[in-house]
Amino acid sequence: MNADTASDGASVELAHAEDFAQWRRLISESFVPLQVERGPGPFIGSMRSLSLDGVRVSSLHTSAGKVLRTQKLAACADRAYYKLSLQLSGSAILVQDGREALLRPGDFTVYDSSRAYTIASDLAYHSLVLMFPRDMLDLPVRRVATVTGTPISGQSGLGKLVGSFLHGIAGNFDALRGPRGTRLVHNLLDLVGTALAERLDLDPQDTPSAHRSLATRARTFIESNLGDSTLSPDEVAGAHFVSTRHLQNVFREEGTTISAWIRERRLERCRRDLADPVYASSSVSSIAARWGFPDAAHFSRVFKTAYGESPSEYRARQ
Repeated sequence: MNADTASDGASVELAHAEDFAQWRRLISESFVPLQVERGPGPFIGSMRSLSLDGVRVSSLHTSAGKVLRTQKLAACADRAYYKLSLQLSGSAILVQDGREALLRPGDFTVYDSSRAYTIASDLAYHSLVLMFPRDMLDLPVRRVATVTGTPISGQSGLGKLVGSFLHGIAGNFDALRGPRGTRLVHNLLDLVGTALAERLDLDPQDTPSAHRSLATRARTFIESNLGDSTLSPDEVAGAHFVSTRHLQNVFREEGTTISAWIRERRLERCRRDLADPVYASSSVSSIAARWGFPDAAHFSRVFKTAYGESPSEYRARQ
């Protein structure tokens, strides 16, 4: 493997496996631990990757075969990730939770590393894969779990917009290097989240309910008011003319609480700004205050609890 390193430290890693055993190791080291089985035909294995702010973008050329994320492997993970696969050439089938996504060029799907999945193809193919922590997506995990492993067409609507963005990245990794790279990656994740939200609303087997509609409006309100350090469950409930108890129950149905959601979204916004070169001259405390953490010491504690290192340590690594 070799790396083409830019002046800002970001690098594009280029890897060409000489044999299947090397490819099998490379796949697990680049993503999450996986079982890889070789298919018929001549062996092909090459990858181009770049990591930015916790998001790994990889372009893979691989021969026929199967990749398995077993439940045993998933259970051993210390952090959950979403992965997005865009089919660039050839075709592949991804299966998760009994749902099957047949991916043809232009199609993509999102799947979850915390649960078992399989990707299989009878012929060589080329794909673009994004892997990112689940908490970087502004959607409830339980809701996303209902659409993982389903294909999203790149021929129309938001799917076409996301697919075009991904195709652009696949053809020009250099666009992700430098200060603009972090912003481009986060813009892309915002688009992916919007496409998934649309899929959730349009799924005919999942009729919109009053609770889901209320949760969506409440999350939008929270996102618009994260900088208000006084934002509370009572204020969110009052803004939607419901009792705090009722809104808490709605959030519990989605596996969280109002306070936890506010904290997680504030932390994610702070983490983004700490990694963004645009805010390099801003102090950690000013970034924290911008997103509703006026107490710098408290912010440092909750950030370290969430991400395993202090804000300053995290920023120094970027």
